[in-house]
Amino acid sequence: MRSLEADALAELTSFLAIRSVSADAEHEASVAEAADWIADYVRAGRGTAEIVDWNGSPLVDALVPASDAARSAPTVLCYGHFDVQPPAPLEQWDSDPFEATLRDGWLVGRGVADDKGQLWALLRAATELRRAGALPVNVRFCCDGEEEVGGASIVEFLEQHASCPLACLIFDTPMLDRTTHVFTTATRGTLYMHLEVQTGQRDLHSGIYGGAALNAVHVLMRALDNLFDDDGALVDELRAGLEPASAAERASWTTLRAGEELLSEQGAAVADASAARDFYVRTWEQPSLDVNGVEGGSPVQQKTIVVARARANLSMRLAAGQTAAALLPVVERVLRRGLPAAAQLELTMLSACDPGRVPADAPAVTVAADAFERVLGRRPLLLRSGGSLPIMPLLQRLGIPGIVTGFAVPDSNMHAPNERMRTSDLADAVAAAKETLLALGRLVSSAT
Repeated sequence: MRSLEADALAELTSFLAIRSVSADAEHEASVAEAADWIADYVRAGRGTAEIVDWNGSPLVDALVPASDAARSAPTVLCYGHFDVQPPAPLEQWDSDPFEATLRDGWLVGRGVADDKGQLWALLRAATELRRAGALPVNVRFCCDGEEEVGGASIVEFLEQHASCPLACLIFDTPMLDRTTHVFTTATRGTLYMHLEVQTGQRDLHSGIYGGAALNAVHVLMRALDNLFDDDGALVDELRAGLEPASAAERASWTTLRAGEELLSEQGAAVADASAARDFYVRTWEQPSLDVNGVEGGSPVQQKTIVVARARANLSMRLAAGQTAAALLPVVERVLRRGLPAAAQLELTMLSACDPGRVPADAPAVTVAADAFERVLGRRPLLLRSGGSLPIMPLLQRLGIPGIVTGFAVPDSNMHAPNERMRTSDLADAVAAAKETLLALGRLVSSAT
């Protein structure tokens, strides 16, 4: 088991201390500070870095040059994001979210798993090889501070400035379990929406108007219920366009851990009788939709009112073959079905990205898998992911091989209180990144 050196731990702790919460406007300066941290880190490691203002959002475009013949060396693109999820609810943290704490072999702090800790591992690997005179490729870091709010700046920037990298290396996903690494070959898309319902100018006294005045919360519940059939599955309209996985790919999923175990480990209740059995089909192949929050009236105070305004946030995961542009009007049409004419409903798209795939048989992916096997003693599995990465469909469009992986584990509490990573996994991430960069350099050498 590898250990994290003291200076490495100090580096990462200083990065995690920056409160780069992109969803909170009060932390806008901290997001910019995190960009500066990366730029300074690369410069200190004998590289160059520029902070790019892309439509008001800071991007880092940095280069750690190859140790020899950098002008003719191939380039490996590395992507990561330096923004983090809001830490709330704070009362559920065992320590300050932005003061990283060592606890029983884990480093606990917001962003350590998603994605600052994993991005740091790539930065550390590239600069260590550069200082040792052993870096065979140019390593270009293009990082953004709005991944957690679905921003598209990095996609727009790379669409214009990606050039022709040998591959794109990304550490931003969890392992399948505590011992099984995964290279992600496909991701679902995402469509994040805000829904508002208004039924009157103001809340009313339920004793005087209840039963006669239309209640916005009731209308909202009816609208949300339209999205699902009697069994709780998405209605057929929201499944249109999906491309099923092949029989061979589905068969390979049956060899993985049982969905019931995975749900149980997270303390989750199964959605229905077949949800555990169909876990991988539902989370990798099929679309899904979740209501992420509802507000209207008060669920705490005793208020006898007819509510005039209610709202909700919804997120839909799009399956291969679906697009956000095609699904948004379908979602709105389904929501409106059968609602009272007097109710005003407004649906707003907050962010979106389409599903993406990268070739699993690309030479760069194969040599990276070889590198992981050498360092970690076990070959990574090539699997889909139910999550979304805006950069994935871009890599697909540009034909750039993607090595998309990560070192967090299912109980790393990504997006939750007490986010954490094992320090041994962080050390493994640095080692695997170094070996992968060396292997990609040899791939080019052998081709020439």
